[in-house]
Amino acid sequence: MGSPVGLISLVDYLFSLLYLLIIVRVLLSWVPGALDHPAGYAIYRLTNPILEPVRRLIPPLGGLDISPLIAIVLLGVLKRVVVKLLIALVVGP
Repeated sequence: MGSPVGLISLVDYLFSLLYLLIIVRVLLSWVPGALDHPAGYAIYRLTNPILEPVRRLIPPLGGLDISPLIAIVLLGVLKRVVVKLLIALVVGP
């Protein structure tokens, strides 16, 4: 098993990647036909499981979809929880 610091760095990297993918998806939504490209479609498929549940809870407000913003905030909270749990496992009670 890798070092705890390495595991925490990996978790940090994965959350950062998710943030970036969500932001890229938002930008691609402004480009007609961008999701038809294989890279655009891959980003859509990777981010959809995160954004769809948020959209069900918070529908677009006046035509403005704020689900990516809410998802990024929720991912930030989840990241903090996961990192604190990993640190607690390493340090112990």
